Amino acid sequence: MIGQVQGTLSQQAARLRPLAYLEGRAVPASWEALKRVMDVAIAAAVLTASSPVIALAALGIVFASPGSPFFAQERVGREGRRFKLFKLRTMVDGAHLHHDEMRALNDVDGPVLKIRNDPRLHPLGKLLRRTSIDELPNLINVLRGEMSIVGPRPPLPSEVADYDDFALRRLTVKPGITCLWQISGRSNVPFEEWMRLDNEYIDTWSPLSDLAIVARTVPAVILGEGAH
Repeated sequence: MIGQVQGTLSQQAARLRPLAYLEGRAVPASWEALKRVMDVAIAAAVLTASSPVIALAALGIVFASPGSPFFAQERVGREGRRFKLFKLRTMVDGAHLHHDEMRALNDVDGPVLKIRNDPRLHPLGKLLRRTSIDELPNLINVLRGEMSIVGPRPPLPSEVADYDDFALRRLTVKPGITCLWQISGRSNVPFEEWMRLDNEYIDTWSPLSDLAIVARTVPAVILGEGAH
C-alpha cells in the first residue's frame, strides 16, 4: 500500500517538474528583461495606489467572516515550480478543504472548479470577485518574481495533475495576473478555448502586446464578465 502511494506521488511530482519535451518559445533576452522591468514598475505602482482599497477590503472581511482576511494558496508556476499565491479571502475560513466536495456544483468543464454562486463565499466574497479586488495581493507575487503582470493564470497542483501536453505548455512561461482568457470572458470561456488562448499568448507575446492586454484588462474588470 505504501509503495503504491509513493509511486502515485512520484508520478505526480514528475509531471510538475520541468518537462523538456514541451515546446515553449524562444524570445530575445531583451524582451524578458523588459517584461521584468514592466512587471516591477506596474506592480509597485498599482500596489501603492490600491493599498487603501486592500486595507478597507481586509477590514470588511474581518467583520464579515472569522479568520484572516488574507489567503495563501499553493499554485504551480513556470516549469512546475510551486509557490504561495496571495489573495484576499473570499470564502469562509477553511473552504479550500472542501474543494473536492464541490465538484457536483461545478459550472465549467475541464479539471478546474468554478461555481457561479459558490455556497462557501462569505457575504463580501462575491463583490470582491466581481471587482477582482481579491486578486490585488497577487501583485506581491509579481514583485517576488513568481508571477508576471501578464501570463496564464496560475493553476492548482490538482489541476495540473490532469493536464494533457497542450495544457501543460502553459507552464513554459510565468503565470500572470491578467491574460487573454481574463479579457475574453474568464469563467464563461470553455476549458479547451482557455488553453488555446494561453497557447496563443505563448506563441505571440511581446512587451508591446503585454501592454495592450493590460489596457484591455481595465474595461474587462469593470464589466466583470465571467468573474465568479
